Amino acid sequence: MTTLVLLHAFPMDSRMWDGVRSLPGLITPDLPGFGSAPLPASEPDLGAMADAVIASMDDEGVERAVVGGCSMGGYVAMALLRKAPARVSGLLLVDTKATADAQEAAANRLAVAERAEREGITPWLADAMLPSLVADPAHAGVVRELMESQDPAAVAWAQRAMAARPASHDVLRTSVPTLVVHGAEDRMMPVALAEELADLTSGTLTVLPGVGHLPPIEAPEAFAAAVRPWLAGL
Repeated sequence: MTTLVLLHAFPMDSRMWDGVRSLPGLITPDLPGFGSAPLPASEPDLGAMADAVIASMDDEGVERAVVGGCSMGGYVAMALLRKAPARVSGLLLVDTKATADAQEAAANRLAVAERAEREGITPWLADAMLPSLVADPAHAGVVRELMESQDPAAVAWAQRAMAARPASHDVLRTSVPTLVVHGAEDRMMPVALAEELADLTSGTLTVLPGVGHLPPIEAPEAFAAAVRPWLAGL
């Protein structure tokens, strides 16, 4: 059976995958600082997150896996592919992108990091992000609960790590099988970014209608239905 390692979005934890745990071979580690995972002592760097995922794979006795992630989790999957390509048998990229942050976006992340350290994150972070995260407000309560249970220090660390991340176009020109899944109503990342990922990887693109930035939460059945046959064909 193919092992599938799925990495959560910011600022959440592995519970965002609870609706799709029927997927075969699924492993969903908490990224450093989120959920039950300790915050790294290192400087903010997505490579440190990738190292933690590799350590989780080692703990599970997994040599190679399909590695995927949603949003920030996708950035970490790309960082892992850059660091340890031999550990990656395929990619599942969910509402994420290959580009680095533009100057304004990076500055905004740094401002969020500073505010999280100064004030904590409740309720302003969810207030600011939720309109861009979910297409249907019915899912807002679950997403807010996930967000507000996180450590403000982890929020700050991850924002600084994402602000410093490189573009990943080079590493995505790879021969590993790739599935790109994207919500059609994603207001944070337009579908054009998913089309770019599919072109870069020569992968398969599935766009889920009526879904925003968090398909595993907003449409778990549709998400699993897109992933399961692709996994079975590997």
